[in-house]
Amino acid sequence: MRPAFPDFRLGNVLATSFTGTLSERHGDAVERIPTPQRLVDWLAVNGLAVDSCTTAQLDLARELRESIHAAATAAATRDALPAPAVQVINDCSAQGRAAAILTPEGKREWRLSSASCVEDALSVIAADAISIIAGERDGKLALCASPTCQAAFFDTSQSRTRKWCDMNTCGNRQKKARFNANQRKNPRSG
Repeated sequence: MRPAFPDFRLGNVLATSFTGTLSERHGDAVERIPTPQRLVDWLAVNGLAVDSCTTAQLDLARELRESIHAAATAAATRDALPAPAVQVINDCSAQGRAAAILTPEGKREWRLSSASCVEDALSVIAADAISIIAGERDGKLALCASPTCQAAFFDTSQSRTRKWCDMNTCGNRQKKARFNANQRKNPRSG
């Protein structure tokens, strides 16, 4: 029987979804890609299927994830981008062999080479990170308002005032905590 892994937190933006493979960074951290096979699974779910992954490739993926998180956090808070993070993102972007293709439905998909490897998939993720951090896409980088999460996410809401990386997890958790606190302050008389 395979060990149970936490569910993936999927979003609409590849790079910030990838940073979400480590959640609750300021609480009890949840690693969602603890094994090479789990990274293969995440890549497949996100249209970047590869055949296999080594421990060294998983380490590279995690280094890219943390670099994207650091650079996106800096961009969201309008701080200088950390040079080591920028270097990792640029190196990963330059390493891969992937091509953007247009589907008959008018959507962009990534096609990896027939001998695709994890580095090819990571290059797509790095390129996506570059486009959002550079401000080339319609939206803005923000940080989750949950004190235990503080994940970087890409806000494409009309008002650009989204507070949570994911309403179904962080948003609901915070609303429930606020509701419970109000109930303790104002207990109903029976």
